[in-house]
Amino acid sequence: MTRIVKRIFDLVFGILLGIAAVPLLVIVSVFIFICSPEASPIFRQVRVGYRGKEFTMLKLRTMTNRKNANGELLPDEERLKWWGKLIRKTNIDELTQILHILVGQMSFIGPRPLLPKEMLVMTKSEQEKRQSILPGIVGWESVNEDKSSSRAKMAQFDLYYVEHWSLSLDAKIFFLTIYKIFSFSRPDDSLRAPKISEEEIRKAIDKEENRDE
Repeated sequence: MTRIVKRIFDLVFGILLGIAAVPLLVIVSVFIFICSPEASPIFRQVRVGYRGKEFTMLKLRTMTNRKNANGELLPDEERLKWWGKLIRKTNIDELTQILHILVGQMSFIGPRPLLPKEMLVMTKSEQEKRQSILPGIVGWESVNEDKSSSRAKMAQFDLYYVEHWSLSLDAKIFFLTIYKIFSFSRPDDSLRAPKISEEEIRKAIDKEENRDE
């Protein structure tokens, strides 16, 4: 029953917010194209979804597509300009994910969909547990992202959410997210989503091997 209530909330709130967001998305898309006309304002990236099924997630682009002499993309910090930081700070880039909510690939609240390689910081059983619930635009990890010093720590926040999921926890995350958005208290990029390290992957592999012994 609680999952039905959650899905009804996603659909109703998604439709209402989606209708309201269309004009803003059009305006911001034009703004992105003016600032960085070398690529589409819409950024597409493969993420891991419900029960490990991959899907192509849509987001507004917040970085340039500038490349070096070898045709390789420049480091993220060089491609993230003032306009991208502004879009991220206001979370407008996340609004395109309403489409994924309406078609049932995502929820408003849940573990944020990861890149396939980012899943490697968890054992297979942890990955299955994390993906046993629909991924979300925001989650327990995202409202605690200033405390996520590593990808492994981020995964632990997500696993906690799955293990303790309830409508009351979703409500808490919802209101904390609203507060962060309107207080502009989202931490700087340098304090969020640290890059996955080889050491974290190695620890997850070792942990998996020890479980099998």
